[in-house]
Amino acid sequence: MRLITNKKNFVRIGIAAVAIIVLFVYSMENVERTDTGQEGQHATNLNAASLGLVQTIPLPNVSGRIDHMDIDIPGQRLFVAELGNNSVDVIDLKTGNRIISISGLHEPQGIAYIQDANKIFVANGEDGTVQIFDSNTFSLLETISLSSDADNIHYNAYQKLVYVGYGNGGLAVIDPAKNSFIDTIKLDGHPESFQISDELQPGIFVNVPESNSISVIDAQNRTVVAKWPNIGASGNYPMALDEDSHRLFTVYRSPSQLFVIDTNSGKPVAKLDIVKDADDIWFDAENKQIYLTGGEGYLDVIAQNDQDNYQEIAKIPTGQGGRTSLFVPALDRLYIAIPDYSGESAEIKVFETHKIK
Repeated sequence: MRLITNKKNFVRIGIAAVAIIVLFVYSMENVERTDTGQEGQHATNLNAASLGLVQTIPLPNVSGRIDHMDIDIPGQRLFVAELGNNSVDVIDLKTGNRIISISGLHEPQGIAYIQDANKIFVANGEDGTVQIFDSNTFSLLETISLSSDADNIHYNAYQKLVYVGYGNGGLAVIDPAKNSFIDTIKLDGHPESFQISDELQPGIFVNVPESNSISVIDAQNRTVVAKWPNIGASGNYPMALDEDSHRLFTVYRSPSQLFVIDTNSGKPVAKLDIVKDADDIWFDAENKQIYLTGGEGYLDVIAQNDQDNYQEIAKIPTGQGGRTSLFVPALDRLYIAIPDYSGESAEIKVFETHKIK
C-alpha cells in the first residue's frame, strides 16, 4: 500500500512539474525584447480591435492571388490588380460595387493611376508588359514590352515619370504623357518594392533580394550610387519611407522582421519581429504609425516613439492571404485585399486609421 501511495505522489509531483514548465514557457513566449533590451507585449496580448473595420467590399468571381492597388480620390474609385484572376477591378467606393472588370491581362502585379493624364498603368508579371488604359473609357491606349516580370510600379508627380521594376534587374523609366519608354536603370537582380524621394538624395531606394541588398539610385543620373548589404536577414520585399526622419522601413521574410535603416548611413538602427509573409508596409506620418499586412492573416501596427525606437501596439486579424494593402492618408483609410483562399469570396476590408493610444 505504501508503495502504491508513493507512486501516486510521484505522479502528482511529476504532473505539477510539467504544469510549471508549461506555464513558464508560455509566459516567456508572451514577452519579447527589443534591441534596446526593453520588454514588449507578444502578439497574443496586443489590441486586436484598435482600428475599426468600416467597410467590406465584395469581389465576386475573383479567384487566386490579389496584388497591389491604387486609388482615384476625387473620383472615389479603387483599382485592384488581381494577379491570379488576370484582371483589374475598378470599384466605386461610394457604393462598394464593381464599375468594371478589365480582363484578359497577364498576371497584373503593379498598378498606378495618374490623375493628370487620366490613365491607368498596369504591370504584368507573366509577359513583362506595361499596359496603359484610359481611366474614363478603360480602353487600351498602349502596350510597352519589357523583358519579363513587370512588377512594382510608381508614379513620381514631381518628375512626372513612371517607374517599373522588371526582369532580372531593371527599373524602367516611362513618360506617361507620351506613353513611351525612356530608359532602364540597371540593377543586380529583380527589384521588389522601391521608394522614390524628392527630399532625400540620391532619391530612389530599391529592395533587391536576389543580390541580398538594397540599391540606392541617383534619380537624376539614373545610376546606382550605393548598395547596402542585408545584415542578419534575407528576402527583403516590402519597403516604406519616412523622409522627415531619414528612416527607411524594410521588411524581410527570412526571418519575418522589420528593419529600420538610417538613410544617411545605410545602417539599421532598430528591428522588430512582425507578421509572416508581409507584402505591403505603410508609414502614417501624421499618427507616427507603421502598418504591415501579411499573408499569415494579420495587420501589424507599430508605433514610432522616436526615429530609433519602435513598438508593436496592435495585431488585427484580417484574413488568410491578406498580404497586400493600400494606405490612403487623405481618407484615413487602409484597404486590405483578402483573396478567396479560405473558401469564401474575395473581398477588400477597409479599416479607419487613427492614433492608437
